[in-house]
Amino acid sequence: MATKVVGTAAEAVVDIRDGAAIAVGGFGLCGIPDALISALADTGIGDLEVFSNNCGIDDHGLGILLGLGRIRRVTASYVGENKEFARQYLAGELEVELAPQGTLAERLRAGGAGIPAFFTPAGVGSPIADGGLPWRYHPDGSVAIASPPKETREFGGKRYVLETGIVADFALVHAALGDTDGNLVFDKAAMNFNPLAAMAGRVTIAQVERLVEPGTIDPAQVHLPGIFVQQIVETGPQQTRIEKRTTRETTGANA
Repeated sequence: MATKVVGTAAEAVVDIRDGAAIAVGGFGLCGIPDALISALADTGIGDLEVFSNNCGIDDHGLGILLGLGRIRRVTASYVGENKEFARQYLAGELEVELAPQGTLAERLRAGGAGIPAFFTPAGVGSPIADGGLPWRYHPDGSVAIASPPKETREFGGKRYVLETGIVADFALVHAALGDTDGNLVFDKAAMNFNPLAAMAGRVTIAQVERLVEPGTIDPAQVHLPGIFVQQIVETGPQQTRIEKRTTRETTGANA
């Protein structure tokens, strides 16, 4: 059986081509596949469609690809800490689909589970369901592309909106621990989107802080089975950055 292990992040992303759709794991700056993103930036590949909880910050994570003009379209649930993202979107350089966070998570999971669509109450009675959200602007500020209305249906006396599953060409994820068969263990908040992004990719590439032999990880501790992972690379301990630091002065007896 061919090994899933590759030696470097650069080797891991070598098959990604212009125009690819990529699901990217991580939550804020926690558990993002930073080594794989940096390696992808070095390739010069562009015109990418990205599915991710957020788009990093201006100089880190997906913000690197964004700053280089490599991303054509983003589907995300939170974009508040990236000034370049806002600039590109408002200037008509970037297409953006915003989705409720739980809906985005379930769309990724559904795609990975082979479920083409599902009904959810989130977004009913809002532009999420009714349409009209600006996906792309013209440079003059007028709307170039608006979101279409979605099908709604009543179940048990309550309205629900139809959302489609996401299947991406590739998925890039980060795990704290993995074995050479691709079984992965995620740490704390990194669980929020990494397993779901991994499921949604036709080809899933995982960077892991520590790589071990099969059988080392207790099967009961595996968060994502290796069936979802096609390539894995050991990148060492990750330095987690703080997305937005808030502090206050210490007062009183503790000063």
